[in-house]
Amino acid sequence: MALSLRELNRATLARQLLLRREPLDAGAAVRRLVALQAQQPASPYLALWNRLSGFDPAGLDAAFADGSLVKATLMRITLHVVHADDHTVLRLAMRETLRASRLGDRRFAATGLTPEQADALVPELLAFADRPRTGAEIEAWAAERAPRSPKGVLRVMRSIAPLLHAPTGGAWSFGPRPSYLAASPDDKPGDTDACLQELVLRYLEAFGPASVLDVAQYAMVYRPRARAALAALADRLERLEGPGGTELFDVPGAPRPPAGAPAPPRLMAMWDNVLLAYADRARVIPPGYRQLVIRANGDVLPTLLVDGHVAGVWRPVPDGIEATAFHRLPGEAWHGLAAEAKELLALLAGREPAVYSRYGRWWDGLPAAEVRVLPG
Repeated sequence: MALSLRELNRATLARQLLLRREPLDAGAAVRRLVALQAQQPASPYLALWNRLSGFDPAGLDAAFADGSLVKATLMRITLHVVHADDHTVLRLAMRETLRASRLGDRRFAATGLTPEQADALVPELLAFADRPRTGAEIEAWAAERAPRSPKGVLRVMRSIAPLLHAPTGGAWSFGPRPSYLAASPDDKPGDTDACLQELVLRYLEAFGPASVLDVAQYAMVYRPRARAALAALADRLERLEGPGGTELFDVPGAPRPPAGAPAPPRLMAMWDNVLLAYADRARVIPPGYRQLVIRANGDVLPTLLVDGHVAGVWRPVPDGIEATAFHRLPGEAWHGLAAEAKELLALLAGREPAVYSRYGRWWDGLPAAEVRVLPG
């Protein structure tokens, strides 16, 4: 069965709860989506607002406070929110990548530690982090063991040790200065391949159909590991043909709406997963817009999603939401975006009306076929 790019788009939107908002609580939604990108504390809230009917941010606050949802460094060596029941499996799936990214870094060499010495510090750190510890406290702890670069030790330990970000309060449960808390210790090394297979299966349920390259991109694992995981799952998957004859893998029975399925407009969070989950991002981001919304330093701007595709960017301004479209949009799209802006502004009013304002420099030089301020 051959799938068009537009059919892949609609499959992605359906599984990412972007064709219609669903009546789920925060925990169930995060499990359905695998994980939420969380470099910026507001983004998980806005991601769920885009996907859930009647979303109450207090429910997400409560899930962070009671530990049913946790924040940690996982896929693509970036911060994600995941369900607590999934954290160990996802961390083990990512362990080789996390270790290689940090222990092979020149900044690790500056600590003066060997990999074996770093590993030996992990149990000590987990014992120390039996309650939330600030970065300064961990650096002081590290200074007694690796005085050459305590900051470097903290950077390494954030990846090679199973540490969670502890909620610190504020508008979005987590502030700019993280505190760290020990998670359950990792299991034996032999578990990592089975855990990667579980991650791949969950990824296909939430983002499929997808190629080997897409799987490798999402988890940031080498292609041979991605291929091996897919091969091990062969009797549980079906193979499809994508645009250009690309081989795709999917879970039988997973949603694949028709290409003409309506896709309502959305105001997407910074770093929304749907923009980052593929090697070939053309199913959501028109190729000419990719470098506009994914900046050279890795910042991923808050985007307008129109007919299921990135059509521009948005940011709060004193009078509402400023929407910058990269091409001219039909009146129906603007009407839908205005309704979304009204709801978003109501959410932000009690939290952080000027969310993402520190990233305003990126708007200089962006193309603007149309710019409108959508009021609350």
